[in-house]
Amino acid sequence: MRVLDGIPAFALLAIACASAPAPAPAQAPRIVQPGAPGQASREITVAEATDTSGVRHTDADVRFMQGMIGHHAQALEMVALVSTHSRSDDLRRLALRIEVSQADEMQMMRQWLGRRGEPLPDAHAHHTAHGRMPGMLTAAQMAQLAAARGPAFDRLFLEGMIQHHQGALTMVEALFKSSGGGQEPEMFDFASDVEADQAMEIARMRAMLEESTK
Repeated sequence: MRVLDGIPAFALLAIACASAPAPAPAQAPRIVQPGAPGQASREITVAEATDTSGVRHTDADVRFMQGMIGHHAQALEMVALVSTHSRSDDLRRLALRIEVSQADEMQMMRQWLGRRGEPLPDAHAHHTAHGRMPGMLTAAQMAQLAAARGPAFDRLFLEGMIQHHQGALTMVEALFKSSGGGQEPEMFDFASDVEADQAMEIARMRAMLEESTK
């Protein structure tokens, strides 16, 4: 043991630590909320900054929900063909996943609109050119799909549903780019889920298409 001037080194270390000033407590970050035109900015707390209870839905949110109901409706028309037009078990499992998830989401979207006093879209709006959202199949594409059978149907279905899902991603992107769109908590969660789920399914369908050409 080292000894300095008769005091063990460990004792000197203990004295030094005891006499050192305590570190200053970390300060919370300053959050400044810009004021409205003609009004000054003000500091707000973290709790105020993260409080979304006052966020309200926008016209863009309503258009997204109304359009996505029709978008999902066509997807259900496509998967309804699978049981009689395809012999692929993998495609049937994919179709069942799409059917269950999108039917549930359509119900949720109708309830979302209803709770906010917003109108539901016409049930057949997606059959018209005006009612078709990005990525939706044309009447000619739907007729071609309905006429196909076996591997030819499987290929058309996968290509068409990839196109369909990519359209949904375009709709989500447009929503989040709109002023205030997609910021209501329930709206944000749903649009984010649509983006994640359909991107994952696109990757799965592309893999199935690649496998079918081997």
